[in-house]
Parts: sequence; structure tokens; C-alpha cells
Amino acid sequence: MRKDRLRLLVSGGAALALVLPLGWFWQASLVPSTYSVMDMGYVDTGLATSAADHHGDHESGHQGSTSVAELTGPAGQPDVSVELVAREERLTLASGREIDGFTVNGRSPGPELRARQGDLVEVTLVNESVPDGVALHWHGIDVPNAEDGVAGVTQDAVGVGEQHTYRFVAEDAGTYWYHSHQVSHRQVLRGLLGAVVVEDRRPPRDAGPADVTALAHTYAGTRTLNGEEGAVEVPVRTGTSARVRVINTDNGPVEVWADVGFRVLAVDGRELNRPTDLTGQRLTLTAGGRADLLVTAPADGTAARVQVGTATALLVGPEGAEAPVVPERPETEVDLLHYGSPAPLGLDPAAADREVEYRIGRRPGFLDGRPGFWWSINGHLWPDVPMYVVSEGDVVRMRIENASGDVHPMHLHGHHAVVLSRDGEQATGSPWWIDSLNVRDGETFEIAFLADNPGVWMDHCHNLQHAAEGLATHLVYEGVSTPYVVGGEAANHPE
Repeated sequence: MRKDRLRLLVSGGAALALVLPLGWFWQASLVPSTYSVMDMGYVDTGLATSAADHHGDHESGHQGSTSVAELTGPAGQPDVSVELVAREERLTLASGREIDGFTVNGRSPGPELRARQGDLVEVTLVNESVPDGVALHWHGIDVPNAEDGVAGVTQDAVGVGEQHTYRFVAEDAGTYWYHSHQVSHRQVLRGLLGAVVVEDRRPPRDAGPADVTALAHTYAGTRTLNGEEGAVEVPVRTGTSARVRVINTDNGPVEVWADVGFRVLAVDGRELNRPTDLTGQRLTLTAGGRADLLVTAPADGTAARVQVGTATALLVGPEGAEAPVVPERPETEVDLLHYGSPAPLGLDPAAADREVEYRIGRRPGFLDGRPGFWWSINGHLWPDVPMYVVSEGDVVRMRIENASGDVHPMHLHGHHAVVLSRDGEQATGSPWWIDSLNVRDGETFEIAFLADNPGVWMDHCHNLQHAAEGLATHLVYEGVSTPYVVGGEAANHPE
């Protein structure tokens, strides 16, 4: 009897020893229904003297601070003024297929916005019937912080019957896109998005190549280009060229290749220096990323076929031209680390003011009370993740390491960074400026950027489901804070 009682006590003690720590971790993971991102995790200044594990000590960001609400675009008469109306409804794609989703001005993708470099752009977002609210993020456009469109960070979500106006100068010519950043893992997936093209302020001397946008998005399991399924015609005269602006709005990478030679003119809205012709190679375009290709229609009157994934393509050639068969997927991948020719960067990464690490992993634990195997940043689970702190004018080096078992398209808001190396191999080609970077499992990238756009900026995985599962943090400038909260009366939920 005494032995049985002893065994019972021992087993009970062992159970308590297991349950009590689990209970503590569960409790520690719970997130209030309303909170500020300024109070998340711990400060990482990237300085040699950094007290990098001061949890909850973000006072330097609050005292005497500038509110992100003050960091707005300029006043004045806009050069481009657009109203975008967001709805939840049953929609008909350009292909004719009907789905339930979200529309912008009655369609998805929403209307393409075009401006010329230097234009003041004004966009009024009206929420007619999106029940969770909506906010528009200008993906890749380095707008002032108040115009970034992240619910709970730079604004409150726009409720049904409400509207919000964004104003920014289109400073950099290039290919971009807009999408909701309120419950984004659902709203973007279901179509609340559209393309943005900023044209060069200097018009070409001649007509230049035809200019076409190819926005790739998967609706209900089927990839489309501008809402069209299969092969989409791009009418150009025999022997003439087209600038094909490919935008990947999906959660994973898409591969692009062609049955003719092509050039990569730009990546993520930044022109490459002296790009060369490519044949028999494929380009991997990360989630959220863009690439501008120069494609020339064959001289024999047929069409060039630009494959965007296996099921969708552009046919570049005379209207009604014979469509070539689907070319085999090339074995060789375009390596942008060594493509094109070097050019000045405008910053000195070797003399960086701050150096930070963004180590992506995966480990068991609790996420807001839910047990699972979750993404981690520097060994920490959300919300106990680093808050990277910088000062305006800093040159920042960031080392991104992926040991998580999956690919992650990393997206830094408000800035473009230059890729310095991959797995220790130094870049030798054109400066490769990115706002979205494909980081495969086992890869390590070094990037650098100039902290020249004050605010509180998201830095997250653009597989938006991953971001909703905790693969998200923030870059904050000293002396800047946000008055907005996640949750609250506006029910802000950026991911």
C-alpha cells in the first residue's frame, strides 16, 4: 500500500513538473485582444553595444516621438486621382469563371493604376461591403509611412461605409502592385489587389517596345494572368519587342521562361545595369516580386511564348499568330547575383552603422495559446520577436538565414535593399535591388539598405499564411511611434 502511494506521488509530481512549465509557456504566449506593435518582443539595435534582449523596453521609441500619422504624403493638386471601391461579392474573372471573392471597382484584379515618375498620386479607398475592413498597401513603392496601408500599424482598417485617402509621389519608375493589408492572408488570396505601373518621366525617343502587364494570381486553385486562364495574346508586329511586366501576387514563387531569348530589364521596380540576352534559362520570381522582361516577336511571323508557370503563358506576336508549343522548363536558373554589370550603389555596406540578423527557424510552442510547430525569428516565437531599431541616415546590413524547412519570400516595407551575397558568394553583377527576396531553405543572404524613410515598417514573409502564423516583425526608427493598435475598435488585423 505504501509503495502504491509512493508511486502515485512520484507520477503525480512528474505530471506537475511537465504541466506547470507548459502552462507557463501557454500563458506567456497569449496576446491581448488589443495591443501596440511597439510593445512586442525585444529591441535589437544592431549595435555592438546593443542590449538586444531588453524585452518590452521600447521607451526610446516612445519618448518625444513623432507619430506615424504625421508622416504623410504631400498636399497639393494631384496629377493622378483615382477612387477604388472594395467589395465582397461573386465575381466573373476575365476568363469567364465565376468565384466568390473580393473586387476593386467590380473586378479582380482591380484596375491597373498608371502614373508618370514624379506624379503626385491620390487614391481614395471606399469600403462598400468588405466586412472585416480593408487597407491598401503599395507593395514596393517606398511611400511615406502614413501612406503604407497596414492596418494597426500605419492606419486603422477602413470599415464598411467608410473611406480613406492615400497620397504619395511616384518617385521611382517601375512595376508595383497594391493589395489589402487587413486580414491579408484571406483578402489577397481572394482577389483584393491590382497592378501599379510608374512610367519613366523621360518618354522614349521612339515608340519603344509595347508595354504589357502580366499579373499572376491563383483563384480557387487555378493560376491566371490578369484574370485570364491558359495562354494570353500580346499583339505586337513581327520582329518588334514587348516589355512584359510580370507580377507574382501568389504566396509561393513562380518560374518564368520562354521559347526565345529574353532580357531581364528590371527587378522589383529597379532597372538592372547592362542586362544581357538569356536563352535556355528560367527566372524564379518570388512571392510579391516583379520582373520586367524584354521579349521580341520572331521574324517568321509566329509568336514568342513566355511561360509563367506551367499552365499560363503570354503569346507575344502578331494577332492570331500560330502559338508555339509549351517549351520545356530549362534546367538552368538565371542567377541575378551575377547577371548584368556592376554599378555604384550609393551606399557603403562595408561601413554599415548597424548589423542585424534575421534567422528564420521552426520550433514547437504556443502561438497565442495554440500549440503547434511554429515559425521562429532568432529562436523566438511571435510576439516575442525582435524589433529592429535604426536611426535615419544609417546604413544597415541584414543577414537573413533560413533553417526552417520551407521557402520564405521576405518583404521589407518602405525600403529597397541591395543583395550583397548568398551563402557567402559575393554579388558580381548589376546591383540587385529588392523589396521581396526568395530565401530557400538552407540559404543565407546578406543585404544592405539606407534607412532614409522614417516610420514603423513591417518586415515579414510574403507567404501571407506564414506571416499570419508569426513570421513577421518590424523595423522602427528612433523617435517614431504609432498611435494605432492591433485589435481595438477598428478590429485591425494586418495579416
